[in-house]
Amino acid sequence: MKLSTLFAVAGRSAVVTGGASGIGLAIADILSDQGAHVTLLDRNAAKLDRAVQQLSGREGRVRGAVCDVTDVDDVRKAFDGAASSQNGIDITFANAGISPEQPGSIGFDKSPNREGEIDSYDLADWRRVLDVNLTGVFLTAREAVRYMKKKGWGRLIITSSEMAVKNSAMIGTPYMVSKGAVAHLMRNLALELAPHGITVNAIAPGTVETDIAGGALHNPQLKSAIGAAIPMGRIGQVDDIKGLALYLASSASSFMTGAHIPIDGGNTLL
Repeated sequence: MKLSTLFAVAGRSAVVTGGASGIGLAIADILSDQGAHVTLLDRNAAKLDRAVQQLSGREGRVRGAVCDVTDVDDVRKAFDGAASSQNGIDITFANAGISPEQPGSIGFDKSPNREGEIDSYDLADWRRVLDVNLTGVFLTAREAVRYMKKKGWGRLIITSSEMAVKNSAMIGTPYMVSKGAVAHLMRNLALELAPHGITVNAIAPGTVETDIAGGALHNPQLKSAIGAAIPMGRIGQVDDIKGLALYLASSASSFMTGAHIPIDGGNTLL
């Protein structure tokens, strides 16, 4: 098989949640550049409009739909709209995610954060993070698979995190819990859906410069400090995700399912 055929996604129908910025936008960028028809889902209408405009004029058509991945009706309507516009659903990136509003139990300077300790942690923040990062993935997968089963082919790719396999006391507890749970959900879905021709895998980024955590990682000093502790000496950029995203969305990954793949500059080796 030719390389161009192996990684081909031209004409495929894709949905990317959290697609208006960061990793989601980078994924939509590479898919649409290679000819896939992509629906971006995001709850931020202004960012969504800018993202669609940025990706317009590609070989693959790009559209957007405002969607809260924690809302059952929103997710179903968004997938129904994408399937109607794009001839079903072939590829879905369950990428939407948030960080906790509360800190971890220690700060970057190693000082204690009483607010982030378990006996002080706010239940509302716990529920908010789990609702988006875990239930949002469940709802996304459920709607995507309804359409993928009809074709007997599908690619479901979940954005997990290096924090699914390691801990950081500097990040609020529900983030690690949500990502660990997402990784196991991915494995369970991979086993269930393999007979239907649907592969399920996870991309597990390390620290990547995005707007998450209020855009804190755009701070040059923080980027430098965190990057210095990573084996490759820097934090990640969204473009670092594109190659793996294309591989997992294409026929190149046809015999891979249930994989949790880190892109973290070697950080999980520590």
